[in-house]
Amino acid sequence: MTLTSRTEILGAPEDRFEEILTPEALRFLTRLHDAFAGRRDGLLVERVHRAAELAATGTLDFLPETRAVREDPTWRVAGAGPGLADRRVEITGPPERRMTVNALNSGARVWLADFEDATSPTWHNLVSGQLNLLDAVERRIDDTTPEGRRYRIGDTPATIVVRPRGWHLDEAHLLVDGRPAIGALVDFGLYLFHCGQRQIDRGHGPYFYLPKLENHLEARLWNDVFTFAQAELGLPHGTIRATVLIETITAAFEMDEILYELREHAAGMNAGRWDYLFSLIKNFAGRGPRFVLPDRSSLTMTQPFLRAYTDLLVRTCHRRGAHAIGGMAAAIPSRDPDANEAALAKVRLDKEREAGDGFDGSWVAHPGLVATCRTAFDAVLGDRPNQLDQTREDVEVTAADLLAVHRLTVGLPSEQGLRSNVAVALRYLTAWLGGSGAVAVFGLMEDVATAEISRCQIWQWQHHCTRLTGGSLVTPDLVRRLVDRERSALLAEGADPALVDDAVRILEETALGADLPAFLTTEAYARHLVRTAAPAL
Repeated sequence: MTLTSRTEILGAPEDRFEEILTPEALRFLTRLHDAFAGRRDGLLVERVHRAAELAATGTLDFLPETRAVREDPTWRVAGAGPGLADRRVEITGPPERRMTVNALNSGARVWLADFEDATSPTWHNLVSGQLNLLDAVERRIDDTTPEGRRYRIGDTPATIVVRPRGWHLDEAHLLVDGRPAIGALVDFGLYLFHCGQRQIDRGHGPYFYLPKLENHLEARLWNDVFTFAQAELGLPHGTIRATVLIETITAAFEMDEILYELREHAAGMNAGRWDYLFSLIKNFAGRGPRFVLPDRSSLTMTQPFLRAYTDLLVRTCHRRGAHAIGGMAAAIPSRDPDANEAALAKVRLDKEREAGDGFDGSWVAHPGLVATCRTAFDAVLGDRPNQLDQTREDVEVTAADLLAVHRLTVGLPSEQGLRSNVAVALRYLTAWLGGSGAVAVFGLMEDVATAEISRCQIWQWQHHCTRLTGGSLVTPDLVRRLVDRERSALLAEGADPALVDDAVRILEETALGADLPAFLTTEAYARHLVRTAAPAL
C-alpha cells in the first residue's frame, strides 16, 4: 500500500492505523529521511571501523580532541522540562494498551514507553503502540480484561517519555524511496507529529529516551533532528527534552561530550546497566580471559568497574544540571511470600545504593516495585524533586577504572549460570519471534538487552573454553546439549515448535559461531534469518 509518492507500506492494515499513517505524517517522515538518512548511514559505517579498532587494541581512552569540552566548567544543559523535575521512580515497558494504562497509573513519576528493547518490532506492535500513546495523551484510553474489569487513566498519570529504536535498526514494513525506513526516525517522527503539540498543550512536552548511542557525533545527529523537526512542525525550539542512555562502553568515555552536543535539549542520562554489560562483552570478548565475566546474576553494580561507570555518570550529570537516573530493577513480584521478600530485599538494597550515590531516580520493570523504589528515594530526597546539588566532587574516574574487569570481586562462571544463559536466550527469542518484547523468565522481566548478554556470554565462554566453578569446560558440545534440553522443555510447555526451532537456529548461529562479527543485534539478525518463517517481523 502506497500513501505518498515516496513511501510504501508493506505491513498489513489494521483498525485505526490510518489515524497514525496519515499522508501528512508520512511526508514528515520523508523530510526527516531526506535531511538525515545519509549522516546516519555514515555513522553506522564509523561504528564498524570503531569496533574493529577496539577488537584490535583492547583499550579505550577519553578523547584528547574534546578535552576542552570536558574541562570547561561553564556550560550546562537545558535540564528538566515541565513534568520531569521529579523522576524518583520511572517504570518501563512496551506501549501495549494494558501496559499503557497500568504504567500511567502505577504511581511512578515517569513512564518510559519503549519501542526498543521491550518491543518485538511487529507492524502491529509499532503502529498500535503509537495509537495507544495518542489515546493516552488525549485521555481516552482504557482497557477491559476478559473478566470484564475495566482500567482507566487516573487523575495524576506518569509523565510519558518515549524510547525510539536505536540508530542501527531499520523499519522493514515502511519504505522511503524503495529503502527500509530508519526505525529511530519512524518511532520519533510519528510520536512527535501526532503528540508533540498535544503534550505541550497539556503542560508537558515531547520527551524522549535515546538508546544505544556510541559517541557524541551520534548525539549531535539527534540534536540536529530535534532542531529540524521542531522547526518543521512549528514547535518552540528546545521543547523536546532527551535523556540519554549510557549503555555502550564507548559512550561511557564521552558523557560530557554527549551532553554538550544535546545541551539545548538534554534532560539527563541513565545508567543502562544491562546493555552496558553487553557492549563491554561484545567489544572485548575476543581479547582473552581478562575480559571474561562471570554469571550475570553476580554482576551487581557494586563491582568496581561498574561502580566507576555509575559514579562518573552522576558526577557528569550533576555538574551539567542534568538528572542522573539509575538502572533497571527487573524483578517480578512472586506469589511465594519468601521468594517475594528476598527479591524485594535485593531491589531495596540496589535502590538505596543508587539514592545514596546521588542518583535522582531509578527504573523498575513492574508496578509492584514502584513502592520499594519510591521508599528508597524518599528517604534521601524527602520533599526535594532531585539531588542535583550532590555534585560528587569526590569522584575521580580514569579510563583504567572503567575497563577494570580484572578487579572483579566474584569468581568464575558457574554451570548454573551457563544453563540460565541458554534458557533466558532461548525463551526470550521464542517469545520475541512470537511478538512479545518484554518476557517474564524465572522471576525476572527480560528484554533484548538481557537476552543479548546471555547470548554474548555463551559465545565468550565457549570461545575461550572457560572453566566453570565445578570444573567443567564450556565447549560448543556442552552448549548444544543444554540448548537441546531447553528446547525439549519449551516444547513440553506448549511453545510453538516453529518459533522454538527458529530461536534455536538464531542462538546457535550467533552464540556458537567462530567469528565475533556474528554478533548482530537480535532484531537485525532475526529479521534476516527468519523472514520466511516469521513474516510478521
